[in-house]
Amino acid sequence: MAGTGYEPLDTLKPWGDGIWLIDGPAIRSRGFPYPTRATVVRLRNGNLWVHSPTRLTDGLRAELDALGEVRHLVAPNPFHFAHIADWQAAWPKAKSWAAPGVVDRAAKVGVSLSFDRELRADEAEGPWAGQLEQRIVQGSARFHETVFFHHASRSLILTDLITAIETAKLPTRHRPLAWIKGIDDSDGKTPPGIRWLFRDKRAMADSVEEMIGWAPERIILAHGRCYEKNGVVELERAFRRVLRDRMWDRELSRAKKKQAGKG
Repeated sequence: MAGTGYEPLDTLKPWGDGIWLIDGPAIRSRGFPYPTRATVVRLRNGNLWVHSPTRLTDGLRAELDALGEVRHLVAPNPFHFAHIADWQAAWPKAKSWAAPGVVDRAAKVGVSLSFDRELRADEAEGPWAGQLEQRIVQGSARFHETVFFHHASRSLILTDLITAIETAKLPTRHRPLAWIKGIDDSDGKTPPGIRWLFRDKRAMADSVEEMIGWAPERIILAHGRCYEKNGVVELERAFRRVLRDRMWDRELSRAKKKQAGKG
C-alpha cells in the first residue's frame, strides 16, 4: 500500500493538552486516495473519546489501553463509519454515538451498524459537556456533520467540512484532480459534492459563525493538513463565500428596514 505522507500511521501523536491524532491509511473514493485521521480526547475522568476511528491495529490498541479506557466512539457524519465496528468489538463497553444518517448510509453500502445514541444537534452530550462543544452544521437535509470544539487545546475538530489535501504527498497522477476539485492545501475548503448538499446557505453560514465564535486557535481535519494556527482566519477563508452572502443578506435586510422606516 502506498504511503500517505503522514507516516507513521496507526499510532498516537500528541496534539495538545489531553488530545492526540491518529493518521490512518488512505481510503479511495472514485479512485482518489484520501488520507484519514482520527482524534482521541482524554476526558477529565480518564476515559477516551474517539472521533472518526481509523484502522485499528494491535499496536494502536495497546497504545490506547495504556492511555486510558476507550468509552466513546463517534461517527461524526454519514461518510465516516468504515472502522467503527472493529472498535466496538475491541471495546464492547464503549458507547457509540452517530450523527443523523450514519446508519442509513452504511446500510446502503451493505454495512449493518448499531449505535447507542444519535448525536444531538445543539449541545454537548453529558459525558463530555464542558470539555467539548458540539453542534450539527445546519443547512442540509441530507448531510449532517457534527463538529466539536475541544476547550483545553482550543481545537476545532472537523471531518469533511474542510478538506486540505497536500498535493506534494500525492502520487503525481492524482494531483490534478485535487486541484480541479479545489480541495488542495493551497485553498482547502468544503469539497464540491458536499457543498452542493447544503442548499440553505444562510443556515450553513450561521453554523460557521458559531464555530468562529468559539475562537479556535487550531483546526483538526480528517483529510489533509491540519491548521496549527490562525484557526479563525482559516475558517473565514474556507467559508468566505457563504459568509459573504450572509453579510450581503444582512445589509439588504437593513436597507429594507431603513427604507420602510422612511415610508
